[in-house]
Amino acid sequence: MNKKIKKILKKKKDDKIVCLTAYSKSYAKILDKYCDIILVGDSMANVLYGMDNTHQIKLEQIIQHGVSVKKGIKKSLLVIDMPKGSYNTISQAKKNAKTIISKTKCDAVKIESNKKNYKIISELVKFKVPVMGHVGFTPQFKKRFRVEGRNKREMEKLINESVLIEKAGAFSIVLECVTPSTAKIITNILKIPTIGIGSSSYCDGQILVTDDMIGLSGFYPKFVKKYTNVNTTIEKAVKRYSKDVKSKKFPKNVNFLYGK
Repeated sequence: MNKKIKKILKKKKDDKIVCLTAYSKSYAKILDKYCDIILVGDSMANVLYGMDNTHQIKLEQIIQHGVSVKKGIKKSLLVIDMPKGSYNTISQAKKNAKTIISKTKCDAVKIESNKKNYKIISELVKFKVPVMGHVGFTPQFKKRFRVEGRNKREMEKLINESVLIEKAGAFSIVLECVTPSTAKIITNILKIPTIGIGSSSYCDGQILVTDDMIGLSGFYPKFVKKYTNVNTTIEKAVKRYSKDVKSKKFPKNVNFLYGK
């Protein structure tokens, strides 16, 4: 097993796991100093490409950004989302996971659960591909957002789903928008770490889309704490630049470029 994955497993219930998304080397270099896991998420569909959902992002795009992110990482565990439609069958999943890992040199892939693809996870693990699972709100398979685990029936289904993903061999699992009580039970039952997004502090770790957290995406779900407003910082810089160009203050002196 990958040493980085072993390190993540050891953090279960002892030390909170810090995770964020990245889509480029410049982001990854900053995140790598403070994160345990960096995810090249299919959320790039919304954040970078302005798509309405994550369904249209292509494997090639995920790989391209994964290659860039890898260049900025020294210590963090690099996980890459398998996009919708890239793991419909065992053979397809193996082929595409192998391509992702060989081209990006990532440590693992992430697969969203559709309550039926446990066999695909187990076969990937047998194929020496580490897998991070994902339950709760799974954007690749659900059109309408809703918090899950709100009643006993939903709670039991999520617990069973999570247990089956662990049995399939996943080394960790994302709980997205799951009620605190459900997240607590799942976290206590599973031997693998749970990574929460909008699923309470009971999880073993937390993940957010970095662009949401820094105020750049313009998308702020209730569970996102905005730690800064990069959008405002960039706008101020662009405004000053525009003003300097129009007033001929920039560029001021470029003679040194021409040996004068």
